[in-house]
Amino acid sequence: HWHGFFQKNTNAFDGTAFVTQCPIAPRGFVPYYLPSAKPGGTFWYHS
Repeated sequence: HWHGFFQKNTNAFDGTAFVTQCPIAPRGFVPYYLPSAKPGGTFWYHS
């Protein structure tokens, strides 16, 4: 779950497993493309 990013039309990458996205398998990964932040601020991810 992301904090600080506007999730316009991208909620599939900012939700709970089995609700808005599939779970990530153990030792798995999901690549994210993070464009320059507009507006600037503090951003973090947690699960």
